[in-house]
Amino acid sequence: MRFFLISDNTDTQMGMRLAGIEGIVVNKPGEVREALYTAIADNSIGVVLLTEKLVSLLKDEVYNLKLNNPKPLIVEIPDRHGTSSISASIDGYVRDAIGLKL
Repeated sequence: MRFFLISDNTDTQMGMRLAGIEGIVVNKPGEVREALYTAIADNSIGVVLLTEKLVSLLKDEVYNLKLNNPKPLIVEIPDRHGTSSISASIDGYVRDAIGLKL
């Protein structure tokens, strides 16, 4: 199994390529959706990395995929601007998944 990056900027893509992770740069919601579903359909991909900005474009759809698809694991990563709070995201996932507020 391998990692795959869906990013909104080439800086993140180049950094991940240096770590051996291939990916794609997209900016529009339709492009994000197409790249995400292509990655999900590829059985060799075990983890999809999505930047915060792209997750915000398709928030409900991405969270639905995270909760209802066992594979691949979809991970939101901070982009170069680092705007999101990771702990708030984790709290939201737990609340959505099991109905428990942390």
